[in-house]
Amino acid sequence: MPPAPPAPRRGGRGWMIVALVLLALLLLSVFGNLSQFTSSVVHVKGGRTHATAGPRLIEAVLEDHDAINKIAVINVDGIISSRAIDQSGFTMVDLIKAQLALAQEDRRVKAVILKVDSPGGEVLASDEIFHAVKDFQDGEDGKGGKPVIAAMGNLAASGGYYVSAPCQWIVANELTITGSIGVILHSWNYRGLMDKVGLAPDVYKSGRFKDMLSGARSRDEIPVEERAMVQALIDEVYGKFKGVVAEGREAAHERNNGEGQALAEDWEQYADGRILSGTEALKHGFIDELGSFDKAVERTKIIADIKEANLIKYEQRYDLGDFFRIFGESKTEARTVKVDLGLDTPKLEAGRLYFLPPTLLH
Repeated sequence: MPPAPPAPRRGGRGWMIVALVLLALLLLSVFGNLSQFTSSVVHVKGGRTHATAGPRLIEAVLEDHDAINKIAVINVDGIISSRAIDQSGFTMVDLIKAQLALAQEDRRVKAVILKVDSPGGEVLASDEIFHAVKDFQDGEDGKGGKPVIAAMGNLAASGGYYVSAPCQWIVANELTITGSIGVILHSWNYRGLMDKVGLAPDVYKSGRFKDMLSGARSRDEIPVEERAMVQALIDEVYGKFKGVVAEGREAAHERNNGEGQALAEDWEQYADGRILSGTEALKHGFIDELGSFDKAVERTKIIADIKEANLIKYEQRYDLGDFFRIFGESKTEARTVKVDLGLDTPKLEAGRLYFLPPTLLH
């Protein structure tokens, strides 16, 4: 009898399993992005639909005290900048505004603690955060606002103090470095180096002052009027800074019914750019109380008139769409490698105004 024909080989099904898994992940990503787009772009409030755009945030519990009320903790950490802080494209200002908006909408959130650990940063970014905090605290038409208490960490100087100034109460550790009330515009003059290597600038300009702040000119070529104009700009922003301090501290003293520290009569003498310890800041009325973050929490409960509260924070939310976006990036995009030297130094740009201590400029 002829031998029986061999049994047909069964095709492997491994590729089918892999394909099904990838298809499931793709569908989850599509539906997840669609639901996030709907929830983040369309927001219903008071029976009306409003278009919104901003960071996707979720609530996380820092301390659970089994309470109905909540206190939201918002961090102002590091250099205050208008640069995007991650690949989402949002800045520190965007994140803080979004967190304040969520805290305003949540009726269970009775107050906000602004946890500041920052040497300052850009003037415009600091001013935007200042207005966001002030508007949140004032509410609509001066009603319905919620108190904001600043809790200063290791460093809350210059722009870090600027964003704290509108808060109803400011708590700092006695060793906190704060103050540094002032404005600085930084530039380099490298004409001497150019002369040494035989380089000469060739400039065409439409007006006499079009090359203001250019470092390619010798000091003798800088007009006296230009120096006066730059100094006038610095003085204008500095006057704005002092006005923010005076207005914020006065409003806080009124809200607190005379409690806390009022600005000393000679406070402007200490608003000359010098840094202050927490103890010195209390003495001159720049803060209200010495203590740790726990002290700020206790003070917040007193101001909000609540016995207990859960501490919460808002974190950015990521999904499968963000995961797939990583693989979809162009291979030609520039990559940045960061080396941690234990010091967070700001990347200053010539021609920009900064609220920064001078020690961070070198």
